[in-house]
Amino acid sequence: MQTVEIYDTTLRDGTQQEGISLTATDKLAVARLLDDLGVTYIEGGWPGANPKDDEFFARAKNELTLKDATLVAFGSTRRANRRPEDDEQLAALVAAETDVVCLVGKAWSYHVEHALRTTPDEAVAMVAESVSYLRSLGRRVFFDAEHFFDGYRSDPDFALAVLRGAVDAGAERLVLCDTNGGFLSHEVERVVGEVTDALPEATFGCHFHNDTGVAVANSLLSVRMGVTQVQGCVNGYGERTGNADLCSIIPNLTLKMGIETIPPDRLSRLTTVSHHLAEIVNLTLDPHLPYVGTSAFTHKAGLHTSALARRSDAYEHLPPDAVGNSTRVVVSELAGRSTVLAKARASGLEMTDGEAQLVVDRIKELEHEGYQFEAADGSFELLVLEAKGWTQPFFDLESYRVFVEHRGGEVVAEATVKVHVGGERVVTTAEGDGPVGALDRALRAALEPTFPQIGDIRLTDYRVRDLDSTDGTAARVRVLCTHSNVDDAWGTIGVHQNIIDASWKAVSEGLILGLLRADAR
Repeated sequence: MQTVEIYDTTLRDGTQQEGISLTATDKLAVARLLDDLGVTYIEGGWPGANPKDDEFFARAKNELTLKDATLVAFGSTRRANRRPEDDEQLAALVAAETDVVCLVGKAWSYHVEHALRTTPDEAVAMVAESVSYLRSLGRRVFFDAEHFFDGYRSDPDFALAVLRGAVDAGAERLVLCDTNGGFLSHEVERVVGEVTDALPEATFGCHFHNDTGVAVANSLLSVRMGVTQVQGCVNGYGERTGNADLCSIIPNLTLKMGIETIPPDRLSRLTTVSHHLAEIVNLTLDPHLPYVGTSAFTHKAGLHTSALARRSDAYEHLPPDAVGNSTRVVVSELAGRSTVLAKARASGLEMTDGEAQLVVDRIKELEHEGYQFEAADGSFELLVLEAKGWTQPFFDLESYRVFVEHRGGEVVAEATVKVHVGGERVVTTAEGDGPVGALDRALRAALEPTFPQIGDIRLTDYRVRDLDSTDGTAARVRVLCTHSNVDDAWGTIGVHQNIIDASWKAVSEGLILGLLRADAR
């Protein structure tokens, strides 16, 4: 089996994405995650470029014990017309004390002329002498040929001269970088083929950006052309439109192409690492990411779920648990009985075909009115129970009333709820920052003496969407609420022209389901 090295640059190139800023402690945590995943190399950052990366490499010497991965320090070659021994950047790379250093140098004569403002011969010498110097100090060296594809198209002789200078000086890997991310796959195939033929003694890597949306495809194609190291980032993080996404590259190489990447027993950790890393960088993960997204194996169409009920591989290209993910079924107006039955079973509920058809018909009616049950699993569960003849036993609503008052420079909402609980009429009033908060507090106050477990239920998210924006203030709104307890979370939904009534439905159903689950425990 062919083996490809996975070189992760999330801690360097990935952090260049807008909205990502990691502390040194964060970077140590990410490095441990990547090591657990089993990547070959972890690029920790650019020592000497900023205090944060300096702190990371200093702490890594004592705090970071990697089981499988090798930590890499990244930096540039010496400056023009300077000895390697006198260059501050190379000194910072040496001080990082990593076994492997990845040097970046210009491979495009346009940049040599306009950015470095030096000659092509000096640019090649900068690469060769920097590699040779680090090799003399016992470091393993990889060379990132920056802007290689653009440079090869513009001046192939110079681009190849840079690579020859690096490999002759002792660079272990020559990494072909599409720094601008503008090359399409047919161009990549030609360039990689010509370059590997021109330098048969070299070992190559690739580094693609996703500006044309084909970074993963270009990486896979490069492997087919003989490249044995693939660089990228978890979740495709990176500057502009991001780097090649390792969460797609790894399973594609391993499961689709039969090429060994990370240890086979680590592949099932891929989804967990993806989601954990998204939490560390504090960015919501795209649910539609291949392999690791929450929607990657989610089914909505009735035809799909009907087939899945009989054969799990009917509409899934591989078993989701191979990458640590799982199959999900969501219900909508596209649902058939099989969808409802599958979703009900996932909630621990058994239904007859007749009961399932009642739910299907009701869902289609409600979705026509603006309901959407994909994110409202709690409301769906209540629909199933009602189709089975269940009625909620916790309270009966008589009425509610909400006031909003501008009082002493502040806006205060007050709600009064009248309900029947256990055969008794209960009237409670509560204040809140807004009308929905006041309603929530008033209903809780009415129920808590009889159902103290309501104190464990929290309203964690509240979202409103205008469904008919052209109707102005008469538009219907959809309210989605998320409630949770110590064990679980669930979504509920309400739709009405009056935002308060839509909110009441979503909030009250959330509390009903919470009490029901508390009883089940």
